[in-house]
Amino acid sequence: MENRDVLNAEVELWNQTFSFLKSMTLKCAIELDIPNAIHNHGQPMTLFELHDALSLPINNKPYLWRLLRVLTHVGFLSVRQNTGMDTEPVYDLTPISRLVINKPNSSSLSPFVLAMLDFYFVKSSLHLGDRLKQDKLETFEMAHGCTLWELTGQSPQFNTLFSDAMASDSSYLSDFIIKHGNVFQGISSLVDVGGGSGSVSMAISKAFPNIQCTVLDLPHVIGHLPADGLIKFVSGDMFSNIPPADAIFLKFILHDWANEDCIKILQRCKEAIPPRHAGGKVIIVDAVIGSVSSSTCRESQLLFDMMMMTACPGGRERDEDEWWNMFKEAGFSSYRITANLGIRSLIEVYP
Repeated sequence: MENRDVLNAEVELWNQTFSFLKSMTLKCAIELDIPNAIHNHGQPMTLFELHDALSLPINNKPYLWRLLRVLTHVGFLSVRQNTGMDTEPVYDLTPISRLVINKPNSSSLSPFVLAMLDFYFVKSSLHLGDRLKQDKLETFEMAHGCTLWELTGQSPQFNTLFSDAMASDSSYLSDFIIKHGNVFQGISSLVDVGGGSGSVSMAISKAFPNIQCTVLDLPHVIGHLPADGLIKFVSGDMFSNIPPADAIFLKFILHDWANEDCIKILQRCKEAIPPRHAGGKVIIVDAVIGSVSSSTCRESQLLFDMMMMTACPGGRERDEDEWWNMFKEAGFSSYRITANLGIRSLIEVYP
């Protein structure tokens, strides 16, 4: 290769080597509460104003500036020159950082981001090479001596971290799911499998009062939740039995499991719903790799697949053919990808 090509390759290699620090700067920004500080200020902020609002040690202002320099470069924040008398640059929110601010009647994805970048998951990812050299232990088990699901049952702290992450994602995604109301037409009952705190079910119940929603989840997940609201909570195991309903709803559930486990879950779903002519179906929200042409979206799907490899035994993201093969194996006759929801899709599966 020409010298220029070698140097360009080195630049790309270094970029990929240090890309993990983009995630760490994102984590740092949320932990410092930078997006909320700018939001609460009501207008863009200078470095001095941000430093003061965050109550950081005076000697750390240069470190804050370096952090902001990265955050603006990657698009998490924006920076522009102040047009007033003071020519110091001002920092503002972008569509990305607005997703993690806390404000009334709005969902924040900060619990999801912080959980995915938590020590438990980061440490697990360091064992990817070790995992590929043997076939006995998964990466999460190598890192922590137990599986992800075992840890949620053993550690109340981790269970809260993980449950809050899933709840924040569900709350955020609910508005987009509800906009596809045709998916819920003709349904009078729905079971949200692995629905946690019931964010999606609550949104469905409010948008479609005729639908009786039930959340099925493990006892340590829903045992503390009230049973007198719009939705019903049932403790149970989706591998053993799913309560009967017109539709079964699975959001970010099947990507946690290997194909054979997914087929078992789908078979329990099929047993719980009526025939297609009577309105029975399974509604899935999960990634379909390659469903969107965006390069960023596809890369996010592939990275999420690596996340599943490090977190869940057998967990993975799937392309359309892989989904269809599982549906057929579980006894379903057809499916339809109804909509794309960012990196995820809304899939209707029919008996």
